[in-house]
Amino acid sequence: MEIQAPGAGSGRLSRIAAFAALALCGMTVAACGRDLGENADGTKTAKESEEVVLTPEAAREGRANQRDDEPKRRTKAQVVQVEGVGVDRGLAVSPTDDAPSPGAPTDAEVRTELRQARKSLASFKKHLNTTAFLQTGPRARVLRDGTAIAPDNAPDVVKRVIMAGNEIAKFPYKWGGGHGAWRDNGYDCSGSVSFALAGAGLLGRPLTSGLFMNYGAPGRGKWITIYANPGHIFMFVAGLRFDTSGQGRAGTRWQEDTRSTAGFAERHIPGL
Repeated sequence: MEIQAPGAGSGRLSRIAAFAALALCGMTVAACGRDLGENADGTKTAKESEEVVLTPEAAREGRANQRDDEPKRRTKAQVVQVEGVGVDRGLAVSPTDDAPSPGAPTDAEVRTELRQARKSLASFKKHLNTTAFLQTGPRARVLRDGTAIAPDNAPDVVKRVIMAGNEIAKFPYKWGGGHGAWRDNGYDCSGSVSFALAGAGLLGRPLTSGLFMNYGAPGRGKWITIYANPGHIFMFVAGLRFDTSGQGRAGTRWQEDTRSTAGFAERHIPGL
């Protein structure tokens, strides 16, 4: 006759109940993040929830779903290679190659142009010395034909500036005129002043208005005063204004009226 100790049966039942509880918890954890739903045949199936399931099975399913959706999510994006310093573009350029840029004049062409410019200037000065005539009077003034009269007491170099200015006094305004060649069919503001000064031997090459801001010496001169800024230039010679800005009204670069000099650099030729 087997005798069962009091409480022994209840202990075994307790252990069985504990195992059953652990199994139930395991099933609950396995189903975490899933919701059971019914198929059309009435069987239960797992539905995906919005929560992330950190299980091997969920990871495998996630990777499979990603591969299935990848063709749908492909865009037309392209890989663009950004070329920076050091990228070889296939140009075989020698570091020691110092050849001029295509279209740039050669040294020989530059020397030829300089010789032609000096020859043209010498011819113009000869013209002023032999065939040009300058009328003088008690004071400087503008004649009806648009030319200017030089004062009797003006230095010869000042008279030659006026004589050269008379040569182009009524020429039309031409942007860049007088910079490519001394003899042109039109002159801009700096080309006009350059022409008149070069005719008296006071300038060897045409200058822009900005370069004239450093020409000669600062301040007003006795006979010639130049006013220049980066956009315009004019000058007073023996009291007459030589300026393209008033040519439209007067018909000549020589004008007896004055104008504002605000915003201009004031320069003069030493001794004049």
